[in-house]
Amino acid sequence: MNTILARFKVIAGKEAEAEEAMKKQAASVESAEPGALTYIFYRKRKNPTEITVFEIYKDDEAFQAHGGTEHMGAFRGYFGSVFDPATVKIDRLERIAGFSR
Repeated sequence: MNTILARFKVIAGKEAEAEEAMKKQAASVESAEPGALTYIFYRKRKNPTEITVFEIYKDDEAFQAHGGTEHMGAFRGYFGSVFDPATVKIDRLERIAGFSR
């Protein structure tokens, strides 16, 4: 499995547009990427412009396929106009222990 934690900020005044873009992206990933096991956007309660995306892919192939999808290309297009590209941080995580129900 591949687990990704991506973080970035919404540009001030673009909150509604950002929310629509994230909902559209999540729906596209869910419907078109069977290898994406989890794909969830979160916002911080204390600072709702700070976004975290929690992603789990079945394997490296599914993760690589995600990056090449048309919807991912469209979502990248929001960086600069809706999301601040200078704030992007992406981490690949390795599971040590734990579970999900």
